[in-house]
Amino acid sequence: MLPEYLRPASVSGSAAAHRPWPAPARLFLMEQVWEDLLFAHWPLAPEVLRPLVPPTLELDTREGRAWVAVAPFRMSGIRFRGTTPLPGASAFPELNLRTYVTADGKAGVYFFSLEAANPFAVAAARLFLALPYHWARMSCRASGPGVCYSSERLGSGRVAAAFRAEYEPAGGIALSTPGSLEHWLTERYCLYAVRRGRVRRVEIDHEPWPLQPARARIERNDVPAAAGIDLPARSPVLLHFARRLAVRIWSADDVRASHRTARQ
Repeated sequence: MLPEYLRPASVSGSAAAHRPWPAPARLFLMEQVWEDLLFAHWPLAPEVLRPLVPPTLELDTREGRAWVAVAPFRMSGIRFRGTTPLPGASAFPELNLRTYVTADGKAGVYFFSLEAANPFAVAAARLFLALPYHWARMSCRASGPGVCYSSERLGSGRVAAAFRAEYEPAGGIALSTPGSLEHWLTERYCLYAVRRGRVRRVEIDHEPWPLQPARARIERNDVPAAAGIDLPARSPVLLHFARRLAVRIWSADDVRASHRTARQ
């Protein structure tokens, strides 16, 4: 019998009930843990984001609004299936700018940009997952019950993009209710990338998000502007915190060509 870490991921019983479709039966690619994560969400008119999302993806909206999120967090325990975490390369901060899309009937996440403090991870994610990663100088340290976070994109010719904030949980843990806005925003089990017109889907699996309400003081946030997004307000409309979530990730697959034409 294969050891647990070499088996295909299986989510059974009540653990599978939260997923909109089964986790892939094939072997996963890697595992990681997301820690001290902030979801900072803003609603936007769909026409603001539509030109910035590849036309082969359908922009997902709720009650006529699209949503964009900045998500700073720390990654740890990063390892490929069947290996141990690599010293010096298995834990580092990350910062994501995302919106929500669908393709082939599966709702997921589309990243405008991802910042990471590890240049090797940046290169690998660009190569194997076709994700728009950038190398950044980053800091993520504990500050009481919360986090003091900073990120500044590096590299010649890069558009200036920096983020500085302090954030913390402001209430107890609660799983989001199916049908709620929080559930719609966070309970997504794949991400999408487009390379040379080909839509690629990366499946992920985890337990339901252990969300807490959050407080945040955002000092600087150039990341949306660097992606061409003009936020309607400095302060996000929704803030949520998650202390820890273990995740499994699969290699990217092509989305079927017959479903690549997005509805306008």
